[in-house]
Amino acid sequence: MEERPGFWVRAVANLLDAIIVGTVFGLMTLAVYGEFHRDEYNFTDILSLLYVLLVPVFWNGYLIGKKLLGIRIVKTSGDNVTIWTMLLRCGVGGLVYGVTIGIGLIVSAFMVGIRYDRRSIHDLIAGTYVAYDSKWSMEVAEKYIR
Repeated sequence: MEERPGFWVRAVANLLDAIIVGTVFGLMTLAVYGEFHRDEYNFTDILSLLYVLLVPVFWNGYLIGKKLLGIRIVKTSGDNVTIWTMLLRCGVGGLVYGVTIGIGLIVSAFMVGIRYDRRSIHDLIAGTYVAYDSKWSMEVAEKYIR
């Protein structure tokens, strides 16, 4: 089996995504509502959902943070993810995390760190895994993010 990114690489990718996308959406909210963050739901909440559902479908499994670290979401068959795959991964996976009041998320973090295949609960639900896109990105990520 190929080497797969562990907990810290995936966590940093998610953090980068949150910072970059959060800043862009915050600036959009600022432009429309005059404030960077709103407690009420607004259009950027919908854009955020569409971002995590659609960008990996049209960008071969990448989100911005994953692309920066050279990792991507792949179906276990080796094919690119589909909208159905992402609905399962984000929707059903998110539902599981919500119903378990975050305990499922903690279990998933341990699964990524401990399991030989590095798959989390949402990966198992959707039939996906996260993979390095090249040997070079694996070496760089493992060297700097551990």
